[in-house]
Amino acid sequence: MDANEIAAGRERWQQRYDKAHKRHADFTTLSGVEVEPLYGPPAGVDYPGFENIGWPGEFPFTRGLYPTGYRGRTWTIRQFAGFGNAVQTNERYKLILGAGGGGLSVAFDMPTLMGRDSDDARSLGEVGHCGVAIDSAADMDVLFDGIKLQDVTTSMTISGPAVPVFCMYLVAAERQGADLSKLDGTLQTDIFKEYIAQKEWLFDPEPHLRLIGDLMEYCAHHIPKYKPLSVSGYHIREAGATAAQELAYTLADGFGYVELGLSRGLDVNVFAPGLSFFFDAHIDFFEEIAKFRAARRIWARWMRDVYGATSEKAQWLRFHTQTAGVSLTAQQPVNNVVRTAVEALSAVLGGTNSLHTNALDETLALPTDESAEIALRTQQVLMEETGVVNVADPLGGSWYVEALTDKIEAEAEAIFQRIKDRGTDGTITSGILRGIEDGWFTSEIADSAYTYQRALEEGLKRIVGVNCHTGTIAKELEIMRVSHEVEREQVKLLQGRRADRDQATVDAALKKMIEVARTGANMVPAMLDACRAEATLGEICNALRDEWGVYREPARF
Repeated sequence: MDANEIAAGRERWQQRYDKAHKRHADFTTLSGVEVEPLYGPPAGVDYPGFENIGWPGEFPFTRGLYPTGYRGRTWTIRQFAGFGNAVQTNERYKLILGAGGGGLSVAFDMPTLMGRDSDDARSLGEVGHCGVAIDSAADMDVLFDGIKLQDVTTSMTISGPAVPVFCMYLVAAERQGADLSKLDGTLQTDIFKEYIAQKEWLFDPEPHLRLIGDLMEYCAHHIPKYKPLSVSGYHIREAGATAAQELAYTLADGFGYVELGLSRGLDVNVFAPGLSFFFDAHIDFFEEIAKFRAARRIWARWMRDVYGATSEKAQWLRFHTQTAGVSLTAQQPVNNVVRTAVEALSAVLGGTNSLHTNALDETLALPTDESAEIALRTQQVLMEETGVVNVADPLGGSWYVEALTDKIEAEAEAIFQRIKDRGTDGTITSGILRGIEDGWFTSEIADSAYTYQRALEEGLKRIVGVNCHTGTIAKELEIMRVSHEVEREQVKLLQGRRADRDQATVDAALKKMIEVARTGANMVPAMLDACRAEATLGEICNALRDEWGVYREPARF
């Protein structure tokens, strides 16, 4: 790009910056030196390839979505939390919000993630242990008691039974008297990544995609601020994928959901802003920053050039980040505070829109109140003390960062082509479904995980406290334990609610839901009615299992 084009771009940025809202804050260094909101090439200098870097708030959004960077608004502190029953988790949410958290992020227990009730025989020993147990809308009432859902953004990390859980959330909001059209937050709903990595599915892909399409339509028409899909690379990376694989598989899944929306006749400029993303921030500092910058650039280009999005918001890639759980060690766990801080900083310098920081003890158990507070304070130290919020994309133009961004982008594009080549009709969706069916994704991730493990065992890659610097004077941590009494109480509560409800109304609502499932009509209204009648999650999901069957992963050797 020549100097004149660069100068014109900077002028466009300046005009947008001047019009934008800025926080009232001190934008100086610790020593009192005033810093500019943005840095770029010197005036009058040509910069080949600068069109791929650009300016914050301008296509291709490599440097961020907003001209102000974090001067306009800092990232949302959204700590992922859930354990035991709804009462206990509600207390943790109030602690997080009271300590400065900006939004809620709900972790569900394994039975809930699999669409089972707490008294299902397969739930034994798992209730409340890796998240909160939610059996019906009444549990949602308790979970958010004293928290106005209309006034707080709420993220829910669940995919297989995401739609009925979302309906329970809507019923809880109704009972609070909320205006549902004003609800804001994110539902994960990403079923592709379940088949690729996490394996928390219920049905074959097609019924899941039908439900997701219904949800996209419903939110686009009735709850425009809520994001019905958070396309997740986090679990793909945690399974052993490389940074480029995480980026490529995640964006490919996103393209698949865009194709789903288009197949429903939805306007890409209307539904695409309802897609958000969820990435892992791993320990290789600069690689992660480059990954985030490349992600925005790739998404913007594909949305504009492949899927015809003309509005900026439809070209934006907005994402939440969580620091890498897989990087945490059981050995010398206090070192995990350092790892989390470094990973969080990479997310911030990569321009994340919201962030969760893992607690030091999460490799051993659910976090204690103290370790959860340390994780929260890690974000607040970065935000309040380090000066990283003062300048938009401060690493933009770094020879290393830009070269790494280009490299990861090229690797991702090569993977997209491999996915398309696997399909039968030239769409990304066809290639994803074939890759799921024949185990290609899981095989590729397994190969990457094996390569890294070999490097660890040979000492080529090092982890402090694991294969180097193993001596320590640290004492054993006190960890949080969820009592088995939680399960007994939840089962008793659930059985009492079943006895108190109008069973005929529940049966009629479930029957109506299945009747709708046999048509092309949107299933969300019927599912909402079932939740209002206090049908349980297991009852809703089992009715759909009876209708659609269950998915069995093919055996592979």
